[in-house]
Formats: sequence, structure tokens, C-alpha cells
Amino acid sequence: MPYIIAEAGVNHNGSPELAHKLIDAAVFAGADAIKFQTFKTENLVTRTAPKADYQKRTTGNGQGQFEMFKALELNKSVYFELLEHARKSRIAFLSTPFDMESLNFLTDELKLDTLKIPSGDITNAPLLFEASRKVDKIILSTGMSTLQEVEDALGIIAWASICPDKTIEKKEFPKIIKSEAGQKRLKEHVTLLHCTSEYPAPPETINLRAMHTLRDKFGLAYGLSDHSRDIEIPVAAVAMGAMLIEKHFTLDKNLTGTDHKASLEPDELKKMIQHIRTIRLALGTGEKEPVEVEKKTAFVTRKSLVAAKPIKKGEIFTEQNVTMKRPAKGLSPFKFWELLGNPADKDYETDEFLFIET
Repeated sequence: MPYIIAEAGVNHNGSPELAHKLIDAAVFAGADAIKFQTFKTENLVTRTAPKADYQKRTTGNGQGQFEMFKALELNKSVYFELLEHARKSRIAFLSTPFDMESLNFLTDELKLDTLKIPSGDITNAPLLFEASRKVDKIILSTGMSTLQEVEDALGIIAWASICPDKTIEKKEFPKIIKSEAGQKRLKEHVTLLHCTSEYPAPPETINLRAMHTLRDKFGLAYGLSDHSRDIEIPVAAVAMGAMLIEKHFTLDKNLTGTDHKASLEPDELKKMIQHIRTIRLALGTGEKEPVEVEKKTAFVTRKSLVAAKPIKKGEIFTEQNVTMKRPAKGLSPFKFWELLGNPADKDYETDEFLFIET
């Protein structure tokens, strides 16, 4: 089944109480994991960094990124409480590190063995290197990226796990990615997420077929980090083979904050997950053969060769005295032309099934 990450992100608005409620909402919706974002503002942005356009639309022009993110920070102690809450609620706890100090906190203190690397850090080679050294699983978002940038990121990840003490040489990335050790590391430990880095992302910008481009180029597990407003696109992604879906959610879309407008509310998240589970079941194995429930239906809906009118023994079967009717109890209609011209082996009443050997 597809793995569903309920992306709380910073939709707690800096409130530990809201963060705990988001965990409960993710459990209610049936998600596999709840994910937050971990950062220290001083390590994340300069004091003069401007807001993105979508951030201006949702939070206004009155302050820059520094002030905005500072208000969204959670203390380290809160993360321990959230982790324990998630464990007791039997939902996986994840967080995205946005700086090296936060990465070390998540791995060394919270002991997380999976990290989600955001699209904005796919070119942050030192962060990728450290993440690959420290955790077993990496989920890599590829928003705003070219195939070459994705390949470079994978090169860093493979390099860090195979030869971490060797001086990094970018020209060697293609070779190390294709090596037996590199392929093993990437295939077993990395999931690529296609993503459109806009909040919310209009449908015409999503480009779901890019998931298959990533699959065909790198041969890795793939999925979608979705920023669209609704649930249709993640469901479609699963129909296209996505095995991981990450979707922002909030307790209330009307809350003030950067991501609420591009998020689902709990009931919507639950509906999305239900649809995804159904779609995944409906995809099946791909083998074209009757399933068990069809066999009874086949008997009553397929046809057999029957006598169209009374036929005497020795009388020749013709198009006038042989027809096709339900159920599938006698000869298959595929035997129709073989039967024509042969003598009847006995007397047949109208609608009697024909069993004669041809």
C-alpha cells in the first residue's frame, strides 16, 4: 500500500498545543506518518531574506522570512513530547531538517532513522552528505529541480555511504551511482518525490508524468509531495504507481500562516487516504485473468450453443436450428461453425444444450 505522510509542517503556528492536535488529526485520518519541520531560524535564513510570493499572500508584507520563521520555531523539548505522543498513538514521527544543527538534533537526540530532505535543500550538498551518513532512509523532494540536479544529489547520497572519507569528486557521481554498491544503497534507502514548489500548486503545473521520468532515469522508488488544493492529484499519482504520498494538512484552512491555504483539513485528508487505499487495491497485479468472483458471473452471462427449435436425431445442424443463449453450460459459441453440417447425435428439444463432439 502507498505510504501516506501527513505533512503538518509549520501548521502548528509555533504552538505546541496545535502540534499535538495535528498528531491526533493525522491518526484520525489514517495516515502512516506525521511530519513536522525542524529548524533554527538563525541557521536557516539571513535577517534580510525576503518572503516568497506565496508567503506574502498568506502572511502579508510586513516582515521578512527571518521574523516569520522565528515565530514558527518549536523548542527542542517540544519535539521529544511530540515524538512520544506519536509513538503512543502508533503513528510514525518524521521531521524535515532545514539546517545542520537541526539534522544532528533529529538523528543524534531524537534518534530518527528516516529523514525527509526538502526541495529547497536538494542542492545543499553538505546537508545531503550528513543525512546519508546518519540515517537509514532518505526521502528526497525534487521540486524546482532538473534531472541533473537530482542526479547530483543522488551522487552525494551514494558517495557518503560508500566512501565517506574520500574527497568528493563530482565527476565521479555517474560512476558511483551506477556501481553495484551505489545502486544497492540508492534502491534500498532512497525514495524520490516529484514536487511542484508552489503553494497552492495549480493543476497545470503538477506534471505527474515527471514521476515516471524519475523512475525511468534512476530506477528508484518514487512518489509525490503534493501542494495542490484538493485530493484528486494524489489519488491520480497512486494510480500511476506512486508508493509514497506527502500531503500538507491543517486543523483549519482559515488559520493565519504560510501553508494553511494549500493544506487539507482532517476530514479531507481522511477522504484522500480512503480513496488512495481503494485505488491501490483496484490496481491489482496486472495479470489479465478472471478473478474468483467473476467465475460465477461468467456461468450466467456467457452463452452456449442450444437448439433454436426441435431437432431430430440425424438431422443436420444449421444456422436455422442452432442458436446461442445463456448460461454457459453447453458447447462454447466458438464451436458454432464446427457444429454446422454435422448430424444430430440425438433428439433435441428447443433450448436444450448441445454437447455433441465435433
